[in-house]
Amino acid sequence: MLKKLQIQAICGFGVGTSTLLMMKLTTAFKEYGVDAHIFTGDVIVGPTVPCDVIFTSKELAGNVQRKAKCPVIVITNFVNQAEIKDKVKGFLDSNKEV
Repeated sequence: MLKKLQIQAICGFGVGTSTLLMMKLTTAFKEYGVDAHIFTGDVIVGPTVPCDVIFTSKELAGNVQRKAKCPVIVITNFVNQAEIKDKVKGFLDSNKEV
């Protein structure tokens, strides 16, 4: 990893669920030793904000993917740290040049 990754957690309004996801993502990226700036966004504006990857729910993924210019990763259970860690690892493994 050459640069500090910009990671966005998106929920409907960019406040509640995305904050929970942001905290879980912060833990996962730290466990992998990756320097990342993780921030929250809402489903309307968030996909237009430049970042390296977006994590969101299955329910919002379609709307986010239509607008986003980066990979969108679906998290089915925002409190399942094992799922989040697996999805983060998958992203890191497939984007070693980031």
